[in-house]
Amino acid sequence: MEFEEKTLASRLIYDGRIMKVYCDDVSLSDGSRSKREYIRHSGGAGILAIDDEGCTYLVSQFRYPYRDELLEIPAGKREEGEEPIETARRELEEEIGFVADDISLLAIVYPTPAYTDEKLYVYLATGLHRTHAHLDQGEFLRVKRMPLGDAIALADQGKITDSKTLVALYKTAYKANA
Repeated sequence: MEFEEKTLASRLIYDGRIMKVYCDDVSLSDGSRSKREYIRHSGGAGILAIDDEGCTYLVSQFRYPYRDELLEIPAGKREEGEEPIETARRELEEEIGFVADDISLLAIVYPTPAYTDEKLYVYLATGLHRTHAHLDQGEFLRVKRMPLGDAIALADQGKITDSKTLVALYKTAYKANA
């Protein structure tokens, strides 16, 4: 790699429940030195569920860092040792109460490459079968069913701002029109 940076020293600054924060001393490609502050995160998976009528299921959930309610695809953090597709299956059932016959990978997203190693795996689910939702303790959300075209229109209007949801919607629309 032409611009590779080499770690000289690494220091754990914060060890939290969902992330670890580090400060590393690095050697840059030109031989100079710098510091890199970054977050290690287990990553997550999200899933765009589309039923036989062409409707999708989004969740409206309060997101504390933004102090706002966001409209998103069902998603969650990967548990230790869990494959991303299993995270997506788990979240599909936990948050909106469905299992799917078919799940396919739409994209792998690096949401903020400047300061985290988090990877989000974004899936499409079809062939839905109703089970029952069972939210995590302390998790509050509202499920919203709407035609896929309406969800894409909300994204176009700037009313959906979550990156994994935008990727899922636009990638699905692109594949449908390709």
